[in-house]
Amino acid sequence: MAGVVADRDFREGFVEMVPACVGIAPFGLVCGVGAAAAGASWWSALGMSAIIFSGAAQILAVQLLAAGAPLAVIVLTCFVAGLRFLMYSAAMAPYLRPLPQRWQQGLAFLLTDQAFAAAVRRFGAGHPPREAARHYLGGGAALWGSWQVTNLAGYFVGNLIPASWSLDFAVPLCFIALIAPQFRAMPSIVAAIASGCAVLALSGLPMKLNLIVAGTLGIVAGTLADLTKERWTRR
Repeated sequence: MAGVVADRDFREGFVEMVPACVGIAPFGLVCGVGAAAAGASWWSALGMSAIIFSGAAQILAVQLLAAGAPLAVIVLTCFVAGLRFLMYSAAMAPYLRPLPQRWQQGLAFLLTDQAFAAAVRRFGAGHPPREAARHYLGGGAALWGSWQVTNLAGYFVGNLIPASWSLDFAVPLCFIALIAPQFRAMPSIVAAIASGCAVLALSGLPMKLNLIVAGTLGIVAGTLADLTKERWTRR
């Protein structure tokens, strides 16, 4: 493991993800505050952030725990909230297939919105799978480590931050900054517009299902745009 950490690709991935770590810090503080408000101990809050490693799922779990919801309901709700990672995994699978299974499993645990955006850009640029995987591991390690720190900080001092600051808004801004460079080809733009319109039009769906449906519609729209572009080019 020491050899991996000392690798240049790992270090570059770690450093590249530092701005994203700064961006998600407010959200980590919010999650820590939520755990404290729900009456969790500091080690329970740390265990939740270390194992779940998902801001949306953590907030949902804390709220449901505080409301006395059954464990099955909590697990199912968090599962639905994380369904978008199925789409991320499907997009990452072709890149990770050449790697050993232990690498695939480790990198799967570190899959987040920010890590996915950075990894797709790195793998898509044609870097060798192992080099890109070490870069992804470095970025994922930076995100995971900073997430634990900010959650603990939020647990102990986050209640001092006024709610009017709306710190959780930094998370979508961070993701937009990472994914925006990908919108250079027409299929990507079409997919973004289609999914963006769908997620707003279907906002009334329960359990955040509008995210899943909108993501699926975006994939379909992008695929159709890509096929149309290929046929038009052949002519």
